[in-house]
Amino acid sequence: MPRPNWQLLPDPEPQERSYSIVSVDDHLTEPPDVFVKRFPAKLRDQAPQVITTPDGSEAWLYRDKLYRDNGMSVVAGRPRSEWTLDPLNFDEMRRSAWDVHARVKDMDLDGIWASLCFPSGAWGFTGRALSMHSDPEVGLAAIRAWNSWMIEEWHGAYPERFIPMQLPWLRDPKIAAAEIHRNAELGFKSVSFLESPHLLKLPPITDRRHWEPFFKACEETDTVISLHCGASGFVLQGSPGGGLNVQTSLFPAGAFCAAIDGVWAGIPALYPNLKIALSEGGIGWVPMAINRLDYVMEHSGAGGTPWTFDVTPSEALRRNFYFCMLDDPATLDQRHMIGIDHILFETDFPHADSTWPTSQDLLRKRFAGIPHHEAVMIAGGNAARLFRHPLPQGDDWPKITP
Repeated sequence: MPRPNWQLLPDPEPQERSYSIVSVDDHLTEPPDVFVKRFPAKLRDQAPQVITTPDGSEAWLYRDKLYRDNGMSVVAGRPRSEWTLDPLNFDEMRRSAWDVHARVKDMDLDGIWASLCFPSGAWGFTGRALSMHSDPEVGLAAIRAWNSWMIEEWHGAYPERFIPMQLPWLRDPKIAAAEIHRNAELGFKSVSFLESPHLLKLPPITDRRHWEPFFKACEETDTVISLHCGASGFVLQGSPGGGLNVQTSLFPAGAFCAAIDGVWAGIPALYPNLKIALSEGGIGWVPMAINRLDYVMEHSGAGGTPWTFDVTPSEALRRNFYFCMLDDPATLDQRHMIGIDHILFETDFPHADSTWPTSQDLLRKRFAGIPHHEAVMIAGGNAARLFRHPLPQGDDWPKITP
């Protein structure tokens, strides 16, 4: 059966730049050469590789299974009438989905200074499909290959434009901790992590002893935990058959759940210098979470596990967690309750929720009523400080490419 004749729109007009935007939640599609050449020779035949199936579609072959991302994850540059859940081949995507040089050009068009990129949905946002291989040696090789590609080729091609985030080794926190230390030396500033490890039949986040090496290593190396909604392979959903619109509408509820779970597990209280950045959850739920944590401490929480830490749960939430807005106009009035220095911004490129290619226009509209220095912080200053990433100085910002 022939493939559909997908069309791509012409390049958008370059945006006027009002802010140095740092997006802490973007995505990429791994190019075909990521894994094989980075696998140990003895395991190379087990590395993920792209194949063309009999129906003409491309897919990753790994551990005798096919892995694909859905088409809604790569809609940038496509007419809305052609948005589809069906997987797309590489030549059906905007090239910037998988080509780092094209990605930077598209960032320039939208006025995005720097970007933190999660892996494709094919592998899950922590690379869970890679690391949970039945053969741990192969799984660890896959995680290391992805991380090497990220630091050497994606971040390495434009170090000032990409914040390098690593994938974690999920099976053994001691090995994961060693990888965190090793990767910090290579320049990684972040690590993706699961919001609900128990969904992968791993010990829950409440198992403090099990996860201690991982969290301790992140704190010691100042490695930010980037926690993306749905990283465990599950998102909150309503009635059966509710569809993608229900699931994506509930993303903020997933962030709420992950944050509350982590706070009551004592993670931020045990590791006061640990930094956790929530992606794709918005900020609208945060004031309610602060209020609810305080209320529960005075009421029903008295009947649960005693809280013995020197900070309250809401103080731990506001100190250790960072919150990411996509477009939350109704909540910006509560920015000081949330913490003006803990609000970040994302473009979610190239997903269907993305603000590309009008991110600068959006922020000019949303920030019209707030002080300029606060707008600058949210647009990119907070993320630059959190991830220790430089902002453009003078001529560092490249000319807009037509």
